[in-house]
Amino acid sequence: MFKKLAKIKYLPNNFKILEDGDHVICAISGKKIALESLTYWNVDLQEPYYSYLEAAKKREDK
Repeated sequence: MFKKLAKIKYLPNNFKILEDGDHVICAISGKKIALESLTYWNVDLQEPYYSYLEAAKKREDK
C-alpha cells in the first residue's frame, strides 16, 4: 500500500508536497500516514501526527 515517503511543507491550513510520495511518518508514533488521511500537523515544528491523540501528546510534552 505505502510505496514512497513524501516530503511536505506544512502550512497553517494545508500542506504543500515538495517531493512526491504517498505517505509521511508520524513524529510521535512512527506510524505511516497516507497523504489523503493527513489531518494533524504542527506548522512550527514541521511534524505530522497520526491522529489528535499524538498531536495532544506532543502538546503535553512541551
